[in-house]
Amino acid sequence: MHDEDEHEEIVSAPINEELIPEEDKAGSLPPETLYPKDIYIIPLTKRPFFPGMAAPILIERGSFYDVLKMVAKTEHKCLGLFLTKNEKANIYKINNSDLYPVGILARILRIIPVEGGGAQVVLNMEKRISIVDKSAKTDKYLSAKIAYQEDPPVAKISKELKAYSISIITTIKELLKLNPLFKEELQIFLSHSEFAEPGKLADFAVALTTATREELQEVLAAFDLRTRIDRALVLLKNELDLSRLQSTINQRIESTISKTQREFFLREQLKAIKKELGMEKDDKTCDLEKFQERMKKRKIAPEVKKVIEEEMDKLNSLEIHSPEYGVVRNYLDWLTIVPWGINSEETTDLSRAERILEKDHYGLRDIKERILEFIGVGKLSGGVKGSIICLVGPPGVGKTSVGKSIARALNRKFFRFSVGGMRDEAEIKGHRRTYIGAMPGKMIQALKQTQTMNPVIMIDEVDKMGASYQGDPASALLEVLDPEQNKDFNDHYLDVPCDLSNVLFIVTANVLDTIPEPLKDRMETLRLSGYILEEKIEIAKKYLVPKNRKSMGLKKSDIQFTKIGLAEIADAYAREAGVRGLENNIKKILRKIAMKVGKALEEKKKSTTVIVTKDHVKDYLGKPIFTSDIYYEKMPVGVATGLAWTAYGGTTLYVETSRSNNVKTQMRLTGQAGDVMKESSQIAWSFLHSQAKKYAPGHPFFENEEVHIHIPEGATPKDGPSAGVTMVTALLSLLLQKPVARDLAMTGEITLKGKVLPIGGLKEKLIAARRSHIRTLIFPGENERDYAELPNYLKKGLNVHFVRDYDEIFSLVFTEEKKHAKPKKTTSSRRMRKARTKIKKPS
Repeated sequence: MHDEDEHEEIVSAPINEELIPEEDKAGSLPPETLYPKDIYIIPLTKRPFFPGMAAPILIERGSFYDVLKMVAKTEHKCLGLFLTKNEKANIYKINNSDLYPVGILARILRIIPVEGGGAQVVLNMEKRISIVDKSAKTDKYLSAKIAYQEDPPVAKISKELKAYSISIITTIKELLKLNPLFKEELQIFLSHSEFAEPGKLADFAVALTTATREELQEVLAAFDLRTRIDRALVLLKNELDLSRLQSTINQRIESTISKTQREFFLREQLKAIKKELGMEKDDKTCDLEKFQERMKKRKIAPEVKKVIEEEMDKLNSLEIHSPEYGVVRNYLDWLTIVPWGINSEETTDLSRAERILEKDHYGLRDIKERILEFIGVGKLSGGVKGSIICLVGPPGVGKTSVGKSIARALNRKFFRFSVGGMRDEAEIKGHRRTYIGAMPGKMIQALKQTQTMNPVIMIDEVDKMGASYQGDPASALLEVLDPEQNKDFNDHYLDVPCDLSNVLFIVTANVLDTIPEPLKDRMETLRLSGYILEEKIEIAKKYLVPKNRKSMGLKKSDIQFTKIGLAEIADAYAREAGVRGLENNIKKILRKIAMKVGKALEEKKKSTTVIVTKDHVKDYLGKPIFTSDIYYEKMPVGVATGLAWTAYGGTTLYVETSRSNNVKTQMRLTGQAGDVMKESSQIAWSFLHSQAKKYAPGHPFFENEEVHIHIPEGATPKDGPSAGVTMVTALLSLLLQKPVARDLAMTGEITLKGKVLPIGGLKEKLIAARRSHIRTLIFPGENERDYAELPNYLKKGLNVHFVRDYDEIFSLVFTEEKKHAKPKKTTSSRRMRKARTKIKKPS
């Protein structure tokens, strides 16, 4: 059973004669003697009804529908409507005790069946009734014995009740002015009523309100007229206050809307008047004049100019509210915003460029020389053009900042974007205009932002591009980075040739392995290998500390870092190849100092200068993250130190070996080694097996033993052939039972015939050796030319040997007289291979 819409419930209308069956019209209402003493009950959940109302309710198929049909067949056609105590009660599972004791006697006027079962019944609310016996229940239907409540005769109404009646009438009239929702029904009621009966007036008044179900039930249960009319007047006054507030809100909103509409119409009229007088132009004219003004300031190629003029003619013929107008306007906006023919005045002053590079970066001597070479060529050829520089190195070594310095040195605008994770070629070459929300690619956006045709564009993370069904961005970059093609670069959105040949492209990557070969072939590669401890200290002193101290509002007098303190931070907390970790740790210390200074200011105390020494670093940063790369203070038998290269810089690599009894001689490798390293271990095993009598006479080659080769830090993947000589040395140490020197490390690929082949990443490996305090190094002879190009401060204090076959390594590592002899300074040519090269004495 459901109540109809609230408005239908609370509207109290006189009984419609047409709704009453023919047999009931004669007496209008049955005499009191015909009212039943036992009635069926239908519970209400929303709100109660009051005498004198006619209202429809919907009864669904079920037990209450059966009750309705039974009552309709009776002579009195009456049933009881009682409100449930709990609004959310299940009306099919309640009994009389769950109902309020006072309800309303309702008489059926009309039953209208509805689709799906059930019926809509129109009821006339007759009298107040109260339940006498709550225990009465017939089968599954709610029923009860009831008593009828009558209002006192009209002649006995007091003056107080009349005054209450007048107050209610006055309040209703005021409510009519504010809330016209029931205006028609109220006017009919007021015009036909003399209000001689205060009880009916109170019932009608309270039915108008939006009071809660509990408040309405209190009025229904008030048999005393004064109590009832008093409660009704209170609820009616509350409704009047609510209507006044609603009216105030509506007036405020309407006044705002009216003001906005008025201003809109006035502006439109003003615009029309100005247009007639020639004082103002419409939006289309403004757009066209803006595009023409841009064209005058640019040197546009004839084929591009022709497209722009055609589009402007099309725009002129379109209505401003047409959807195509916005598409054409956006296209023209991009076509005319590109700085056709506008170039920055380039500076090729080598002295100025050198000063800028020295000011912005410490070290990187080889990188600075290569950049100055580029600028020198540009000075002679009339500008740096057609160059694509690829800066390769670990994170945090300054690749992006080097690109910014190049732009400053050349006096060009700088634009940077990252292609890391990019999977859509439209990011590079733009979307076609057929798509909604289409826009040009990053190259055209760079020209728009810099407003010059010769900016420096940095493409970051080129080694991390992806590919998907949307295209391959790496292939799209081929056209961009090819000097022979990019002079006629065609963006999908603009669809006109654009000259990118004057753009200086700088590409950055951590590794070259994942860059496609055709793309790699178009670039000039410059390697930034990383920084040694001494370089990190200088970078921190000159750049990182002043920059971050200023950004945190600290003065120079607030904090000072000692050189030893910075060395402790770099060595114990930030050993990566770059300086990003070092900067983060410096920031952490500065934040703690800033907090102390802030507290001192609050307490109006004078803060003292904090000097960060080696002993203080632990207090600010906690326990050191790195203690030492050296696992052994004294090297055991069967262990050799190698050098490895990673995307994050160089590192030391230990190769450990052990032997155990076995049925047959065999070797196994652990430590998450890659396929190339596994092959390298097999080559080392086979080479040493074939040369065992030469290097270890009198020592059987691991007969009936299993040799286990392990590379520590097993969670880290490792691969590459450069650990070959280290594996041979570790196996030979195990076979001879002779340990290898602790401060000796080596790297190189070994062949089956004992040749030592060159390796990559020499600088990174040398930096890693210095970081681990290793002073004696063995490199392949072919890498001597790479070593010669390194700066002297990297070579200082190192004892470096260059070898071409394993015989030379054996003599350096295991021959006692050679091991402690002072090497002569010689070249490593084939004619002078009897002695090994010592670059400088160990410090």
